[in-house]
Amino acid sequence: MTALAFQLPQALEATAPAEARGLERDEVRLMVADRTGGRIEHAQFRDLPRFLAAGDLLVVNTSATLPAALPAAREDGTEPMLHVATQAPHMPGDRWWVVELRDAQHLRPGERVAVGAGASFELAAPYAGGTRLWLARFDGDTSVPEHLARHGRPIRYSYITEQWPLEHYQTAFARQPGSAEMPSAGRPFTPALITRLVARGILVAPLVLHTGVSSPERHEPPYPERYEVPETTARLVNHVRADGGRVIAVGTTVVRALETAATPDGTVAASEGWTGLVVTPERGLYAIDGLITGWHEPQASHLQLLEAAAGEPLLRRCYDEALAAGYLWHEFGDSHLILSSRPSPTRRTRA
Repeated sequence: MTALAFQLPQALEATAPAEARGLERDEVRLMVADRTGGRIEHAQFRDLPRFLAAGDLLVVNTSATLPAALPAAREDGTEPMLHVATQAPHMPGDRWWVVELRDAQHLRPGERVAVGAGASFELAAPYAGGTRLWLARFDGDTSVPEHLARHGRPIRYSYITEQWPLEHYQTAFARQPGSAEMPSAGRPFTPALITRLVARGILVAPLVLHTGVSSPERHEPPYPERYEVPETTARLVNHVRADGGRVIAVGTTVVRALETAATPDGTVAASEGWTGLVVTPERGLYAIDGLITGWHEPQASHLQLLEAAAGEPLLRRCYDEALAAGYLWHEFGDSHLILSSRPSPTRRTRA
């Protein structure tokens, strides 16, 4: 775990989308940190084209957010919120899922938890070696995604003060439903900003990683998540790197998927399945030259990945400046661009 630790003031928790604060999505703040020169710059997200060069590649996550929270009723009469995290890896059929019962105590195998319309989840066993997540079998007249579409709502943690519609939890890139929580690094992108980036010669390529539920209280490492790196994206990543360009991941989800598909020499191959990869400073990054991310809670496991990109001294300076300058945290907050290498001077000249 990175040595970075700090106190997050409640005033810096983004409690509502940028739009509800009178801003466009791309008007949130952007801190840009350059590992090569150690420089930190403050901007708005819509200034992103200024910090990239023609021939750079943005890799984006096209997973769409599910309304993955369901009001539930337990046999003991309590009514927790049930979060549907992910379809269970390596289980037959489509009825086995990983779920979380928020703030529920004394869960036991065999317990049935009602989730409306006559449907229920039967708890089978704790999942991933802990007690927060459970392997559960769904019993209902529809599939789990259909049940969520009819009865679910977006997952909301205590720092979000009201329930926002699902469209506030979708990015401009969302295509394939499957994420329990929004791949939020992509949220500030707007169609107009994407057009400006492409017009400057900045490339965009998709992949998919369906995010599970986070652990804002316990800071557990991520558990296995489904991903797919298409052949066209793998080829484009390899071409850009060979040509001296930079591969910029839009979000830690993209880093996890691309690094799973990469070899130590940085070559990326088409790949799909489940990834349990945890990127640490000791492992390092093979295929990524930078990333766009949000601001992460103290002791969050994602800080290890950020340290791999920025290095511990620069990352500490970034967080110190973000706290001092009043940057906002969480999925509706501000953004952070970490550039761990410069574009090739030859390619910049040609561009």
